[in-house]
Amino acid sequence: MSDDATATAADLLPAPADGLDEWRTYDEFAAGIDAYRLPNADLTGTALKLTLDGGETLSLTFGPTSVEWAGLGASGTDPYDAVAVRDDVIFVNLPLASREREALTVVYSTRSHRATVVRSRIAAEAVEGTPQVGQEFWAAVTDGGEPSGEVPGPSRDLIGKRNVYRYSPQHLYEHVYVSSLRYAWQCLEGVQRGHGDMDLSTVWKFSDGLYLFCFREFRIAVASVWLHDLGYQLRTTGIFLGLNGAGASEHSRAGGHIYPLGTVAYPDAQPV
Repeated sequence: MSDDATATAADLLPAPADGLDEWRTYDEFAAGIDAYRLPNADLTGTALKLTLDGGETLSLTFGPTSVEWAGLGASGTDPYDAVAVRDDVIFVNLPLASREREALTVVYSTRSHRATVVRSRIAAEAVEGTPQVGQEFWAAVTDGGEPSGEVPGPSRDLIGKRNVYRYSPQHLYEHVYVSSLRYAWQCLEGVQRGHGDMDLSTVWKFSDGLYLFCFREFRIAVASVWLHDLGYQLRTTGIFLGLNGAGASEHSRAGGHIYPLGTVAYPDAQPV
């Protein structure tokens, strides 16, 4: 028998992509991931007060580049980043400089006066089997008028969906939403090409076609907050918070285009 006849199945597999054995750091894969992000919105001179579902309040007073805020047991003056996702829906992130390793993300509607608040925080130490960046979620109402429509909250609407996300000419990722707790991803183009994992995720429906999607990775210290517009726009706007290759906290903006690939419907037993 020839040597070729004794080859194992592993020998017959295609060679892995370059660098597949080298897991990339957060700052390496996030570089340039905002190339296709929607443009910034200017909130200068506006103010917002939110009442969270637990009774706490969060107030925001916006200047040209910074926001004075108070709520959730703290206050400060920090930079902010805002995007008008729709005519009446604003995505605002506070990459906090006054509180290291923390970010506040607010999505609000000037029409329904509904809002969501996400607090992302990097834990002091890594714990095996637990994402180092944790997240908390609140539904809220604004002081802009009488709230109307559905209260934002956890949703199962994305379970079974499979989408591709193009963030830049160098960033192309696939997501498969497998349950109410987890999603699977793989990198099709970019420095993480060939890499993939299944991480913890949270999905909230904000309004028709608008979904807050957040993930927390196990392998590296990073979490993200996205607002997917799965209506006519098929755009997504997001942010990252994590530890870079030097071990320091870092904030990044992100955004891009959504390309739906299909949906799986479970016939009987359903995912959690």
